[in-house]
Amino acid sequence: MIEVSEYLINKELEIIPNTGFYKNKEEFVNDAINTLLAARKDLRISIACELYRKDAVSLGKACEIASLDIEEMKEVLHVRGIVRNVYTTPVEMEAMAKEAIKRSGR
Repeated sequence: MIEVSEYLINKELEIIPNTGFYKNKEEFVNDAINTLLAARKDLRISIACELYRKDAVSLGKACEIASLDIEEMKEVLHVRGIVRNVYTTPVEMEAMAKEAIKRSGR
């Protein structure tokens, strides 16, 4: 792997818009990050776990970031010792109970 100096990286970022591939360096950086994360599922999962641990995202959003279903995400959190938080208000709980009763046909 070729190691590139910070100076050279900054020069490359400055010239990105001139290549015609990207409008600006931010668009390039976003694409580069998305490409890296697409290739590194382990990194996506770790990012999702840390964001969830810090209460920055919900469990559903963590699943989306990690590209895992909810049961897989719960298992990953458990293995990593991350306690799941349940933020359900009484109003939300009542609405879920009513929806469950409705779906059961009662």
